[in-house]
Amino acid sequence: MAKRERVMRMSVEQPLWRALTAYRVLTMFYAIGLFVTKYEEFIRPEVAIGYFVVLFVWTLATLPKVANAASCTKRFLAADLSIALTGILLTPVADAHDRIVAGGPTLPSIWAAGSVLAFAIKGGWRWAAFASALVGVANIVQRGAASQDTIHNVLLVWVASIAIGYVVEVARASERTLARALEIEAATRERERLARDIHDSVLQVLAMVQRRGSALGGDAAELGRMAGEQEVALRSLVSGGLVPVSRVSEDVAEGAVVLAVDEPDAADDAGPCDLRSLLAPYATARVTFSEPGAPVPLDPAAAKELAAAVGAALDNVHRHAGADARAWILVEDEPDAVIVTVRDDGPGIPEGRLAQAEGEGRLGVALSIRGRLREIGGTAEVISVPGQGTEVELKVPKDLKDSRALKGSKSSRGKAER
Repeated sequence: MAKRERVMRMSVEQPLWRALTAYRVLTMFYAIGLFVTKYEEFIRPEVAIGYFVVLFVWTLATLPKVANAASCTKRFLAADLSIALTGILLTPVADAHDRIVAGGPTLPSIWAAGSVLAFAIKGGWRWAAFASALVGVANIVQRGAASQDTIHNVLLVWVASIAIGYVVEVARASERTLARALEIEAATRERERLARDIHDSVLQVLAMVQRRGSALGGDAAELGRMAGEQEVALRSLVSGGLVPVSRVSEDVAEGAVVLAVDEPDAADDAGPCDLRSLLAPYATARVTFSEPGAPVPLDPAAAKELAAAVGAALDNVHRHAGADARAWILVEDEPDAVIVTVRDDGPGIPEGRLAQAEGEGRLGVALSIRGRLREIGGTAEVISVPGQGTEVELKVPKDLKDSRALKGSKSSRGKAER
């Protein structure tokens, strides 16, 4: 089965880069507009014209550089800040001293703040503090004195850029945490699915070999003992384990978390299937199957998991209630949910036995039944009275809102088949 992946990019930085791109273009035209309106007041307008030609070409030519974190290199940031500082320091050469003292704008005006913001988005608040400090010093030098207005503007740019840089750092940390949480959730879901499959097959075979070997004696008893040891070791492995570090959470260096998500196969979207066809094979001389007269449509993935849970419940009846126990399967097609009840006439489950079994690593009810139903958005309730049998009620809503869980189970089955 071919593997298909859909790449999802999650980055709170990307809108900031787009905003910075627009900011640089708009403030470039704003700076040129200020010069045009005050052209006659400049003592050396040719110096300003030469600078604005460079600024115009540089701003438009470097738009791809501020499109994302990968393109915005340290060399570009250094060159961009140099152009901003050069424009600030050229202001006394091109403009009249009276206008500068009166608080007139520098040649790049607020365009210079774009260079500082690029440092903030790329490197965080420390880079922003460095760049804004250089811009502040250049502003003080070109005015010749630290006036109140100058200090006010310098502090405004300094505080704003540091705040944006800090927000970017927090956003990156949040993205890494989210990526790790998603990976842990997916790994846990996959481990539970594997644990159910192992419980439904390998563990039961090992338990049967242990019982038969002990009964036969001789060499078979030794084989049974070894099977019992392997069963205990495998149960410990199934009930524990560590979630490995994901490559997903390590891909945030370029400003985006990249998640590879298996897309569901087209066969999984073929439409609802009749649950009765999946449950009918469970009917035997000692298992009575009662069904509605009409089809019971359910999502294919949910129907398969529900049928597997019914199989696990019947296996528990056979193992714990004895080969002579009778069981009944009842399917109810409600308007908003499908309810399947598995009831037996065995001795029942002593109080606290389920919790004790789960603690011992026996995960039949915890994973094979409740785990399956939880994964498809349903519920499983076990009702048992000692001496009066056990009843397992499985309920699956028809409107499966937790589509993520279903997709996860589909993806897991696809990986197993591959």
